[in-house]
Amino acid sequence: MWKTLRQLFKKQKNQSPIDEGYIQIPEKDINQVLKQVIFELESLGEAVSEKLQNKYAGVFEAQGKPNLSIKVCRDIDGDVINDLTAERCLEKEYRSQITINYYQPAKAYDEDLDCFTIDLWYYYGGFVGSCCGTLFDLNNNDLEKEIEEMLIFFLNYKQK
Repeated sequence: MWKTLRQLFKKQKNQSPIDEGYIQIPEKDINQVLKQVIFELESLGEAVSEKLQNKYAGVFEAQGKPNLSIKVCRDIDGDVINDLTAERCLEKEYRSQITINYYQPAKAYDEDLDCFTIDLWYYYGGFVGSCCGTLFDLNNNDLEKEIEEMLIFFLNYKQK
């Protein structure tokens, strides 16, 4: 599937990286092939999240950070909908991301430092003709490594 997507994008001159971690996908290339790629990316995100949560939960708890949560979250236009699935990923303003969250009950909660997200897919609605999507680039980035690096940062972070 990834090979098919790569071939599709090689043909597109409008494709441009937003930064090193993401591929910008023009509206004309948002189709059922891409939908399958998003399904696979989100499934990978869920598997990696569960694996790393199991690996690091005890380490976080030992440091007084007992509520480690790593999961794939989905929303549409910022609204979290409980039963939202990847099935709606081609709906405008759909976003999926890995969220890493922990809360230190003995200290003040700092949302900026206790939470981190890695976007997997975001379909920006915009004006007519200006819609596009951004997709995490698995060809050039290791999702598990990125999550693990952030977990290590959180473990080493000392809150004032």
